[in-house]
Amino acid sequence: MRSKSALAATFALSLALSSGLALAQDAEPTPQVTIESITIEPAAPAADTLCKLKVKLQNNGTEIASQLDFKVSINDQPLPVYRNQIFMFPLPAGQSAEIKLYNFWSTETSRPMPKDGKLEVEVTLAAAQWTKVAMEEEVEVWTPLGEVAGLPNSKSVTLDMKR
Repeated sequence: MRSKSALAATFALSLALSSGLALAQDAEPTPQVTIESITIEPAAPAADTLCKLKVKLQNNGTEIASQLDFKVSINDQPLPVYRNQIFMFPLPAGQSAEIKLYNFWSTETSRPMPKDGKLEVEVTLAAAQWTKVAMEEEVEVWTPLGEVAGLPNSKSVTLDMKR
């Protein structure tokens, strides 16, 4: 009788452990490169205002991150300039850096002044590559080492527009 109880307990424990392992394997990896903040100037734009956009990234990995693929949308409308652009900015391991992205207009013909006066800007780091940067015979050589796991990573900020 005791052996049946021990066998049942062992089976239950192994089932619980394998279920937990399956859940851990299905979970998304924590991104090692994250968007820490978004800065937009001016902070309260009026209609037809040119806005400067910067993002602060944090690299928690052990290699340089580069080949940064950003996607930016304003009030859920993607900005086409980011469609085929890769930023070759070297983000050192264990550090953060502010990166200037493209300026944008607060309103455009295809994106008029929002009725609620709110301008929601979402920045997504869609992809990035771990990169080795080395000097070879006085030439800087960038070698991709593989994709940064856990992306895309997004952050958004909502601005109150001046009327």
